[in-house]
Amino acid sequence: MNSTTRRRSLQWMAAGLLASGLLAACGGGDDSRPAMNVDASGMSSFDSTTLAAALASYPLQAVSVTEADDLAFMREEEELARAVYSQSALLWPTLPIFSNIAASEATHTAAVKMLLDRYALADPLAGLPAGTFKTPAFQTLYTNLVAASSVSLVEALKVGVQIEELDIADIVARQASVDNNDILMVYDNLLRGSRNHLRAYMKVLTQQGGSYTPQYIDQTEFDAIVASPMETGR
Repeated sequence: MNSTTRRRSLQWMAAGLLASGLLAACGGGDDSRPAMNVDASGMSSFDSTTLAAALASYPLQAVSVTEADDLAFMREEEELARAVYSQSALLWPTLPIFSNIAASEATHTAAVKMLLDRYALADPLAGLPAGTFKTPAFQTLYTNLVAASSVSLVEALKVGVQIEELDIADIVARQASVDNNDILMVYDNLLRGSRNHLRAYMKVLTQQGGSYTPQYIDQTEFDAIVASPMETGR
């Protein structure tokens, strides 16, 4: 296991421990509620009211150029997930997993938008219709993933796993350059949500007779996520 993989694994384990307490809570205390709700199937959605209270409990800190750029990136990436899954829900309406996770992802991209607004940063998606992105790379990826999802139900489920795996890798990479506690809190919850959604997609993919080889994270780390239970944060 190389140093990057070790660091990711340590961050993943730490996030799993923290998700049940401080980082998922809305400012501490025995009556605090997690900012993200997780149902029995693993659908992981932010509660906007609780998240707003959680963010308000943190002092505003200076935002670096890297942090600002990363927030804009994550805003588009979370919207990518929502938009692709929404198309898969139309293509394969017999399975509720696509529409359910698309609804969860809508709260994920909205959570990043809350951070952009909190720090008076420009929203890269402002004024753009659904399925349209400011960054050409995201636009190309969206087009390609929707096309892949239209091939078959199994391929659509593989796309779901791919997006969640990519999300995990990208969030972990960006955590290393963040020192603002409110941003870290949201990222930790996004990471937990992506792990839960990856588990949900892999479960259905396996039931459908499909398989998946990870592209963005180490196979050992991928297998550990899939084999572990849903993270409720409670």
